Amino acid sequence: MTELKSLTRQELSELLRELGQPAFRAKQVFRWLHRAVEDFDEMSDLPKSLREALRERCVLTVPTVMRRQVSAEDGTIKYLWGLRDGSCVESVLMRYKHGNTLCVSCEVGCAMGCAFCASTLGGLVRRLSAGEILDQVLFAQKDSGLRVSNIVMMGMGEPLDNFENVLRFLRLVNDPDGLNIGMRHISLSTCGLLAGIDALAELDLQLTLSVSLHAPDDETRSRLMPVNRATGVEPLMEHCRAYFARTGRRISYEYAMVDGVNDSDEMADKLVRLLRGQSAHVNLIPLNHVDESPLKPSRRVRQFQQRLERQGVTCTVRRRLGSDIDASCGQLRRRVLRQAKKGEKA
Repeated sequence: MTELKSLTRQELSELLRELGQPAFRAKQVFRWLHRAVEDFDEMSDLPKSLREALRERCVLTVPTVMRRQVSAEDGTIKYLWGLRDGSCVESVLMRYKHGNTLCVSCEVGCAMGCAFCASTLGGLVRRLSAGEILDQVLFAQKDSGLRVSNIVMMGMGEPLDNFENVLRFLRLVNDPDGLNIGMRHISLSTCGLLAGIDALAELDLQLTLSVSLHAPDDETRSRLMPVNRATGVEPLMEHCRAYFARTGRRISYEYAMVDGVNDSDEMADKLVRLLRGQSAHVNLIPLNHVDESPLKPSRRVRQFQQRLERQGVTCTVRRRLGSDIDASCGQLRRRVLRQAKKGEKA
């Protein structure tokens, strides 16, 4: 069975041509898919015979809302989506003055093993298709009644570990006949897969690349992020500099502030030296507590920021949203899975 929502416009046209349909049907079907329809019969301007033919050959993915938590503090909405194979993933809808931003997942679980992240506990289950990533945007809009204007690929999973499906998703969500979300309104976060950064640079997309750095030296970064043992900080910086030279797009470096690990004045000075000469932006992230992790949120976020700024590094502190609803990546899924396991034993 063909997963219809993952098809590009050209692939959809070829499928409909095989079904003996005129060329204009592809645009009709594409538009319906991007309106979060849940059944082929909702495609009311298509002949019944075509709807039946699509039903016989194609799968129409429809995620279910397993959990929906709304922050009493700021209106952030945390979704836990149930997928057709029984897996579940998270996305977070955040409201800002400039529009609504959705943080989407690209994998069920994660293979990267970062010490501060709940998504990676239990490892990688599977990668999401382009349609399953797109569904998070479509159905978050449908459920909330809010238009998503910005997307951050910072949820569960490593986007560059699911490169082809993520690229396909980006093309779909950018399509003028779909959601028409511009690349400049999309951020993609990576833990630093070098080949993926190079491949992304060659595409020269106008999105924002966010690199999860979290430490300026190999010893500390390898402790927090096992992927660093295979790459190293300096090789990562070389690939980032090459990315900027190719695209002209400033990179944002994510830096989760961990108490007593990466938040000292010495670490700040190392970070300044590491980024010297780059067009870079540092996004300091107050760490969210994860029950299974011994790491604690830093108490020196403001001092660290000021030390960076005094030495010429552009730096902001990420606003904390949804702290009362498990909004940190992977927390809600982990808690629901634990509860389900306890229920089975009971």
